[in-house]
Amino acid sequence: MQDYIQRFAAILCGSMCCVLLLLCSLYFLSFAATCAASCGYACCYFAASFAFHFSLISSTFAASLAALCHSWCSSPFFSFVAILCSLPFFSFAALDKVGHHIVEVPNLEGILKLVVKECGGLPLAIVVIIESMKGEDDVKVWNNALIELRERVKSVNGSDKEIFERLRFSYDRLNSFEIQNCFLCCSMFHEDYPFRTRELIEGWIDEGLIDGLPIRKAAYDRGHAFLSRLVKNCLLEKTVDWEGDVFKMHDLMRDMAIKSIVPELGYMVKAGMKLTKVPDENGWGEYLKKVSLMENYISKVPPGLCPGCPTLSTLILSNYRNLSEISESFFEGMLELKVLDLSQTGIEALPNSISNLEKLSSLRLRWCYKLRYLPSLAKLRALKKLGLHGSNIEVAPQGMEELISLEYLDLTYCSRLKEIPMRMLSNLSNLQYLLVYGVLKIKEEEVVRLSKLGTFEGELDDRQGFNYFVKSQDFQILTNYLIVVGGQIFSLTGRKEIEVYIKNCDFGEECIVLPDNLQNLVIEECRNMRSSLNKAALLEKATELSFYGIRYCEDMECVVDLDSSSCPVLDKLQELLLRELPKLSVLVRVEGVATPPHVFSNLKRLCIQFCSGMRKLLPLELLQAFQNLEEIDVHRCEQMEEIIASSDSDASLDKFTFPKLRILELTVLPQLKSICSAKGVMVCDSIEQIEVWGCQELKGIPLQLPLLDNGQPHLPPHLTEIIIVEEWWETVEWDHKILLQPFLKYMR
Repeated sequence: MQDYIQRFAAILCGSMCCVLLLLCSLYFLSFAATCAASCGYACCYFAASFAFHFSLISSTFAASLAALCHSWCSSPFFSFVAILCSLPFFSFAALDKVGHHIVEVPNLEGILKLVVKECGGLPLAIVVIIESMKGEDDVKVWNNALIELRERVKSVNGSDKEIFERLRFSYDRLNSFEIQNCFLCCSMFHEDYPFRTRELIEGWIDEGLIDGLPIRKAAYDRGHAFLSRLVKNCLLEKTVDWEGDVFKMHDLMRDMAIKSIVPELGYMVKAGMKLTKVPDENGWGEYLKKVSLMENYISKVPPGLCPGCPTLSTLILSNYRNLSEISESFFEGMLELKVLDLSQTGIEALPNSISNLEKLSSLRLRWCYKLRYLPSLAKLRALKKLGLHGSNIEVAPQGMEELISLEYLDLTYCSRLKEIPMRMLSNLSNLQYLLVYGVLKIKEEEVVRLSKLGTFEGELDDRQGFNYFVKSQDFQILTNYLIVVGGQIFSLTGRKEIEVYIKNCDFGEECIVLPDNLQNLVIEECRNMRSSLNKAALLEKATELSFYGIRYCEDMECVVDLDSSSCPVLDKLQELLLRELPKLSVLVRVEGVATPPHVFSNLKRLCIQFCSGMRKLLPLELLQAFQNLEEIDVHRCEQMEEIIASSDSDASLDKFTFPKLRILELTVLPQLKSICSAKGVMVCDSIEQIEVWGCQELKGIPLQLPLLDNGQPHLPPHLTEIIIVEEWWETVEWDHKILLQPFLKYMR
């Protein structure tokens, strides 16, 4: 307990927190909040100690302080205090509410932690739930409360209204109509829906919540600011996966929005409710402004159904593949409709009544895999966004050239689309986003005429056309691009921003001119590339290159030949992926050359797969350059013998340090005999995961464990797992195997 007090008090003193500590008993909550809002921030160790020892730090205080920190102060310190209040103090700060004896109840601690998790760490919600469970010590009763909480029913004695009122605190403190509406837009999606950054911001732009900006790039920047506010106020949760950031709305926050806010604003949200029929006319209403029926089991909109809804501006009917038919009458009374989303449905044709929605600004038909027919779009002169990604159309929509307001056109992966009529694209003078990747080759002349274009994703006709486009003045205004030259290619990066793919080109002929601001480059099935970065002298200008992937280039012998070029581009490179390069023997040819210190100096991820000619991965001369390396992945390189190349001159070297290495994966390397020299050890204090299998000749892992002050070894602080084959583990030489035993995960 004393440790908690000292830590908490030190944080409070160092950051000038509030006098709230002495004012927040259960009976002074509102007074404490008023003081915190008006009196400024000051605190001391005495106040913290006094409050803890005399039980003034109650669950209500923890909740209040956390909420105040979230809503009034945006610094990382206050976010930390909020977490501190909701989790570490849970087991004793709320004891005065549920009874001190509860800590002695077997098996209850785990349920309490799950309750905290289900509340998303939201202190106010935790406190309300705990208060309603006062006096209960039956594990089954607590477990039932947890189930009810998960099912979002009126749980714990009907206190949902109070929970929502308190959760609304962060929403009200946004003090921005636009950001509040951005939050409410998220509630129109089904429970646990995973939002991507681009999807969220595009939706807000479609709704007109980010308006008044001349270019979409500026709208994106403002959208990022809005998103940051929502995360800081705990209204959205942020996680990360291999594709990037993922945002979710916690169940409680979504329930709060749907049950206590959106009904007042004319929203009808029935997303993910397993509906089999569209609500009849009585289920709609003239007052409705936004309706979401996404993720249901509706198969058709029956003939004659005309909901009316003269003020409806947004309709979401997405995410059910069995929706195949929409009646002509359905849209007839929706003349104010601005946003229509029919994405991921099984419709084959849109009703002709769509043609009369003259105020429609966004028509989203993403992944309508059966869609073949669209009625004339000529009258939709207010349309700013047309998304046909992955649809089955064979010809460009009739009247598309009349869409004078169109800013965003997505024809990506419309595989049956044979052509876009000449001059049709160039007539769209306001177009800022053109996405035609995976469709057909575009003439560079068509793209160059789009003077407002900021983002382009597509395949150009040939290498000469690409060079012409890159050299043109119009190319300089692009902020994002994904350009393919020479044939379709699948993304390796998942980013689709400032990216070029080159396929099936001969580097013995005319060079390809790459953009100065290029970040991601993928080269595939190209000829006459013995040394990739040197052969492409064009890369000397691409100083921002961050990702470089090379696949299926049969002639490549090395990535860099320092004997012929200095390649300044390498000092920004963070990821290098090499796959199926049969003649590749070394990363860098350094014979007789002093290696520049910047070579690979920022490389974080090195992945080499199916490169059968490589015997040694990292030359000793380059080792100092790999100090920022975080991940090494070597897979199916049949001739690989050594990871760190040894030589006669390295007898004095016994430590090879990789201070930031987190992941080491060595798999299916049948000739691998050693990681480094016989007497050497690897110092990797940041290591998190080690995976070794299919390396029968490898007899040891020379990993040096950190030492305590008394000289005893201890585990790397971040280690989570060691993935191996059990039989290999029993024979391998590895110091301190007993210490590592708890982290083993055997391959099956």
